[in-house]
Amino acid sequence: MSFWARVAATLRRWFGREPAPAFYLDGHAGLLPRRAYRLYVPKGASRWRRMPAIVLLHGCKQTPDDIVKGTRFEALADRMGTYLLLPRQSEVANPYRCWNWFDGATASGHGEAAVVMKMMHKALRWRRKDKTRTAAVGISAGGALASILGIHHGDDIRAVASVAGIAAGAVASPLTALTVMKRGPETDVAQVGRLAYDVADGQARHVPLLAIHGRHDDVVTPRHALSVARQFLARNGVEVPDGSDTSLPDPDHARQESPVRGRGFQVREWERDGTLAVRLVEIDDLGHAWSGGDGRFAFHEAGGPDATAMIGAFLEQVWPAQ
Repeated sequence: MSFWARVAATLRRWFGREPAPAFYLDGHAGLLPRRAYRLYVPKGASRWRRMPAIVLLHGCKQTPDDIVKGTRFEALADRMGTYLLLPRQSEVANPYRCWNWFDGATASGHGEAAVVMKMMHKALRWRRKDKTRTAAVGISAGGALASILGIHHGDDIRAVASVAGIAAGAVASPLTALTVMKRGPETDVAQVGRLAYDVADGQARHVPLLAIHGRHDDVVTPRHALSVARQFLARNGVEVPDGSDTSLPDPDHARQESPVRGRGFQVREWERDGTLAVRLVEIDDLGHAWSGGDGRFAFHEAGGPDATAMIGAFLEQVWPAQ
């Protein structure tokens, strides 16, 4: 191909007239200890067209490559036409590569939450991000950090999907993190949600939640699925009953699904003014894992409903139509 033909092909890709191939860009947040990231640019992406963005947060003992391959999120990003930011936790910051969701600064929206938001802004600074179609998605410690981003960074994160995750501010001290994982929150996480909603005199942005949790999870107790749902109901201005952090109002919709590849699951949904606020999915016979994932990767199980597909359907429902 001649020089001018290559120039013409590049211009066609830039202006969206020719499908562009998918590729990765690497970078780091510029803070110590240094956290690196990868940005997946999906097939057909154009610098000139506003595109959604998803932050995908790995769990403990995982890497960005593990979660993106195990969940098959590249295919979802290609189908939905969304950028995919993959932060990498530093082993200096946590020897197990867990995001430090239990750290007070991070739990309040600073610390590692601020680092991830800086990554997002840096990775996309030369690209047109659709600010109305963004999401934080994660598993376990990554799910906990995704909740923190949704609670404290609602201007930049417009939806959250938490798999086996934990509510923001669930611990009173980092020393009790392991106990909280096994037993449930030791703080009033609904109040954290209420404060996030009230921060702008009742005009806080709507941040819907999809919470997915296995009923046989022995690492993060399934009680956390109820508490994170409770927190985001309060975050979105829905009244929640007083009492324990497992107390939820009656759902607007509830259904028990037939087994999918060996596992049944229950879906409960709550709305605010006719708009989905929280969808809670509890999966039978599933442990601490991403349901419907690639079983060759740790913390992914091939059986059961496809969590990645559920997340895609959720985002298509709650993101504004284009």
